[in-house]
Amino acid sequence: MSKNNSETVTISKAEYESLKNLKDHCAQLESELNWLKEQLQISKKKTFGSSSERTEQLHRQMTLFFNEAEALEDTENRNTEITVEQYKRKQKTGCFDKLLENIETYTVEHELSEEERKCPECGEEMEVIGKKITKHLEMIPAQVRIREDVYFTYACKKCHENEADTPVIETPQPNPVIKGSFASAQAIAHLMAQKFVMHSPLYRQEQELKQKGIELSRQTMSNWFITASKLWLEPLYERMKELLLKESVLHADETTLQVLKTKDKPTATKSYMWLYRTSGCSKAPIVLYDYRPNRKAENAESFLKDFKGYLHTDGYMAYRGIENVTIVGCWAHARRRFCEALEVLPEEQRKDSTAAIGLDYCGKLYAIEKKTKDESPEDRLKERQEQAKPLLDAFFAWAKSLRNIAPKSKLGKAVNYLIEEEPYLRRYIEDGRLEIDNNRAERSIKPFVIGRKNWLIKPFVIGRKNWLFANTPSGAKASATAFSIIETAKENGLDPYGYLKYVFTKAPNLKESESVDILLPWNAPDCCRSKLAPSTE
Repeated sequence: MSKNNSETVTISKAEYESLKNLKDHCAQLESELNWLKEQLQISKKKTFGSSSERTEQLHRQMTLFFNEAEALEDTENRNTEITVEQYKRKQKTGCFDKLLENIETYTVEHELSEEERKCPECGEEMEVIGKKITKHLEMIPAQVRIREDVYFTYACKKCHENEADTPVIETPQPNPVIKGSFASAQAIAHLMAQKFVMHSPLYRQEQELKQKGIELSRQTMSNWFITASKLWLEPLYERMKELLLKESVLHADETTLQVLKTKDKPTATKSYMWLYRTSGCSKAPIVLYDYRPNRKAENAESFLKDFKGYLHTDGYMAYRGIENVTIVGCWAHARRRFCEALEVLPEEQRKDSTAAIGLDYCGKLYAIEKKTKDESPEDRLKERQEQAKPLLDAFFAWAKSLRNIAPKSKLGKAVNYLIEEEPYLRRYIEDGRLEIDNNRAERSIKPFVIGRKNWLIKPFVIGRKNWLFANTPSGAKASATAFSIIETAKENGLDPYGYLKYVFTKAPNLKESESVDILLPWNAPDCCRSKLAPSTE
C-alpha cells in the first residue's frame, strides 16, 4: 500500500485570497522583469552592438573627419585579383573615376615656337605628325561679382532742334526678382540651393561670403528668401497643390520642427512639417511640405479637403477621419516592429522564434512586390490576389492565435499593431497602383529628420540639424515652400539651382497670356535639367 506524502492544510478564506493575490503579484513582477530585461538588451545593442550601423557609421565619420586622405588611401590603392583565362593578374581599384562627357571642356594647344620647330639636322621647319592628349579636372571656386546693367534712353535730335515734340524711347528693362533690391535671380537661387540642397545654414554662408570680402548678413539673406518665396514660389506651390489633390493616390507623413517666435506658444513647443506627395503611378511627381503649429487632425483635413482617393500613411489617427479618403496602411512599420522584437532576443533564441516567424511572413509579402514591381497595375493586382491574399489570411490568423504575450514587450507591440491595423494593411492588394508601404513619403521627409543628437557626430550632421528651428512662422512657411519646389524639381530630374534661377527670372516677367503652368517643373526648359538625370528622349 503506497503512502500519500501530500499533506492537507486547512487555511482560512482570507489567507487563501492573500496567497492568490501574492501569486498574481509575482506573475506581474515576472512580466515587468522580462520587460526590463528587454529594454536592457535594446540599450546594450544600441551602445555596444558590433553590428550596429550607428557605431560603424560613427567610427567611419570620425576617421574621415580627422584623417580623410589617409583613411581613403588604403581603399584606393588596394589591389584585387581577377582571373583572366589561365592566369591571374592584379588590377588596381583606385583612381579610375570617369570624367562625365557632358562637363564643359575647353582645349589648350601647346606648340613649339618657330625657332624650336627648326630641324636640328637641316634647319628646315618641322611639320606636325601626331599629338598626345591628356585630360585634367579643374575646379574653380565660386565667384562673386556685381553685374551693372546700363539701359540707354534715346531721343530724336532733329525733332529737338526743330522744337517739335521729341520722342523718347527707353531700352526695355525686365522686372527684377525683388524690386528695390540688389538681389539677383542667380544669387537667391544659389543661396537657396546651398541651404536646402547642400544643407549649408545661413550663418555658414555668411562666413564664406565674408572670406571673399562680401558683407551680406543672414538677416538680408533671410529677407530675400521670404520675399522671393512669397512673390514667386507660393503661386507655383498653390498650383502644384491643385494638381496634387486631383491625383487618385497620395502619400502623407509628418515630422517635428521648432519655431522660436510663435505667438501665444512657448519656445520649446514643437511645431510640425507635414508632407504630401504623389505616388509612383503619377506621371508628374509632386512633393509638398506644409508648416503647421501642431499635429492636430484638422491640419490634414484642411489640406486634403478637396482630395478623393487612396492615402498611404503610417498608423497616425489624424488621417483616419478625413471624408472621401481611403487609408492604406504601411507594412514597413509592421515589419520594423518584428525586427525590433527579434533583435532583443539572445542569438541562440532567434531561430524559429515567434518574432522570426512574423518577420518571415513580412519577407514573403515583400518578395511578391519585388517580383511584380515592373509589371502593369492590372498584372500586379492579379498577382497580389493570387499570391499575397492567401499569405495575408494566414499571417493574420497566426497573429490572432498567439497567447500569453506581454502587451508591453516588443513582440506584444508588434502583434497588437498587426491586428489593430489589419483593415489598412490589407488594403494595398485592392488596387495595383497602391504600394505595400509608405516608404515613398518617408524618403521625401528624410531631409528633415536626418541627423543625430549625439554631440560626437555634430560636425557631420546635415539636414534638420542645420534648420532644427525656424525663427518665425513666416520663415517656416517660406522654408516649406522653397523645399517643396526644390524637392519636386529633383523628382522631375531638374537641377535645383538651374530651376530656381529660371523661376526667379521668368516669373516676374510673365506675359498676360502666360499662366503659372509654364513654370511647373515638367514644363521647364532643358537648361534646367540635371546633368545626372536620364535623358527624356
